[in-house]
Amino acid sequence: MAKATRKQALGRGLSALLKDPQNDINSAEDENANKLVGHIVELELSSIEENPFQPRTNFNEESLQELGSSIKELGVIQPITVRKLDFNKYQLVSGERRYRASKLIGLSTIPSYIRIANDQESLEMALVENIQRQDLDPIEIALSYERLIDEIKLTQEQLSDRVGKNRSTIANYLRLLKLDPIIQTGMRDGFLSMGHGRALINIDDTQKQLDIYEKILEKSLSVRDTESLVKEFKNGGQKKKAPKTPTLPVNYRKGIKEFTDYLNAKVEVKVQKNGKGKLTIPFSSEEDFNRIKMLIQGDN
Repeated sequence: MAKATRKQALGRGLSALLKDPQNDINSAEDENANKLVGHIVELELSSIEENPFQPRTNFNEESLQELGSSIKELGVIQPITVRKLDFNKYQLVSGERRYRASKLIGLSTIPSYIRIANDQESLEMALVENIQRQDLDPIEIALSYERLIDEIKLTQEQLSDRVGKNRSTIANYLRLLKLDPIIQTGMRDGFLSMGHGRALINIDDTQKQLDIYEKILEKSLSVRDTESLVKEFKNGGQKKKAPKTPTLPVNYRKGIKEFTDYLNAKVEVKVQKNGKGKLTIPFSSEEDFNRIKMLIQGDN
């Protein structure tokens, strides 16, 4: 208990230091900057602005209420991370749910780690940390990957190292952004899973994507059902028909009937285009074989 009290006192002491304009810390080289590294600082919520680089755009109100109740009971267990913008002015890097929930229940301060970072570093920290820690929907993850590639100029190989995911996994997420915006919205709202999206992306025609999307919602189709439907669409909406057996000329069909009646066996005849063919006489046992043999010999 004494250790926890000491940590809180240290946080309050640093808070006072940060409010002194004469000791304003703006870079890692400034005096007292080393006192911030690795320490928790109590910051006023009013001095923190939301992160414009935040990849999460959907915040469930009920979930925030539940988190707020937990914070009321236990406090903010994991500090948020902020970056310093100006004197007594900070911007969130990560921990926006904790930040929002704390404001929701009326807290005035929140435990924070302070980072000194430029916009690019802040964007990368926010995106990477949120991808790893937050329960983002597949489209939010895909958008975060896209921003890291486009704005931070990372290759897929570098991105793979940053977020600890295989390149193939990253590529699968990025492909989801080729889906129609209506379908992307459905995934963000939880109507579709990533598996559904990966099946739909195999269809280039946007209208066909939307047609299948409506069927998924209407019939609550599973991912496997969706994959089957996609295959059907790609085959022109029809299942492959078995090739038709060529029709035999009348004299052959008549001859087959005569053989069948005489031998009491289901005789088959196959005729090639050049006129050559094969006559098949099935038998069920050695006794049946001998019976058919005698009939044929008797006929001679």
